[in-house]
Amino acid sequence: MLTAIRRTFRLVNEFGGSAAGAGELELASVPSEDQAVYDMICRADTVGVFQIESRAQMSMLPRLRPRNFYDLVIEVAIVRPGPIQGEMVHPYLRRRSGEEEVTYPSKEVEAVLKRTLGVPIFQEQVMQLAIVAAGFSPGEADRLRRAMAAWKRKGGLEPFQKQLIDGMRAKGYAESFANQIFNQILGFGEYGFPESHSASFALLVYTSAWLKHYEPAAFCAALINSQPMGFYAPAQLVRDARAHGVEVRAVDVTISGWDCTLERREDGRPALRLGLRLVNHLSQEGAARLLAARTQRAFDGIADLAERGALDRRDLESSCRGGRIDETDRASASRGMAGHGGGACAAFAARGNGSR
Repeated sequence: MLTAIRRTFRLVNEFGGSAAGAGELELASVPSEDQAVYDMICRADTVGVFQIESRAQMSMLPRLRPRNFYDLVIEVAIVRPGPIQGEMVHPYLRRRSGEEEVTYPSKEVEAVLKRTLGVPIFQEQVMQLAIVAAGFSPGEADRLRRAMAAWKRKGGLEPFQKQLIDGMRAKGYAESFANQIFNQILGFGEYGFPESHSASFALLVYTSAWLKHYEPAAFCAALINSQPMGFYAPAQLVRDARAHGVEVRAVDVTISGWDCTLERREDGRPALRLGLRLVNHLSQEGAARLLAARTQRAFDGIADLAERGALDRRDLESSCRGGRIDETDRASASRGMAGHGGGACAAFAARGNGSR
């Protein structure tokens, strides 16, 4: 995603800067805590957005309803096997919505869990609980962290179970609370997220969501140019961009580069021109020869494209199917273009122009 974000910044800046008033874009210049971006996130309108584009995350977003950066930190961490297996998700959501009272068995525990409404969501919180509530030393807490990550494969949490429960009972905590904490630790063995990692991820979540909201054409182009990545194929990304008002212009061998690019519409807004990389079976080497020949002069037709682009039959047929050939070549294409994949080119030329 870092690559896609960097490419989005470059596309926007080369086009003239952000239409959202942010000027030249870089990570530090993206406006923070934009409520329109959070509105989009709460609607689970997150196709292509880092980390929160999966079905599991999309189903969580309207329930958790992130409204600030730390909410995103929690969102990233809570849809993980650890919190789910440790039965932390539903208590957190109930407390967040006011359906369940937030209580703490001590001031020490409150200091550790207050930011997550009394529910341990992050690995660091489990280690802190072991120290303040069960009397672990920092070194013992770190050994607990390592054991948590390996217990499904190697076992070895039993000594910590006794030490944790005995330590918490010695400090006056109820056995039920001690057992609850240990069961949540077992859940973290399925994979729990460190808060520091979640905060780093949340920054990319917000940045990619901001770009999707305010620069959808550049964001879609960058996502496609960074494939393979994420959950969605280029066709799904293009469909989503159209749904967000982006004008999508088809692949055109007389215009398109290898990558998707931005073109200026009459109203000054960016349109998305699809790149040759989306043409099935067109090799990058063949596309490079085609582009090099095109810089010398425009193609006169399919025969000229095949000859100067030094395209083999497969690349030529792919080019004919995937991009517009000038309408003046319709007649010669329909005559077959012997030796140059004529049938496919004729079929393409017949549907010819209208590449936008």
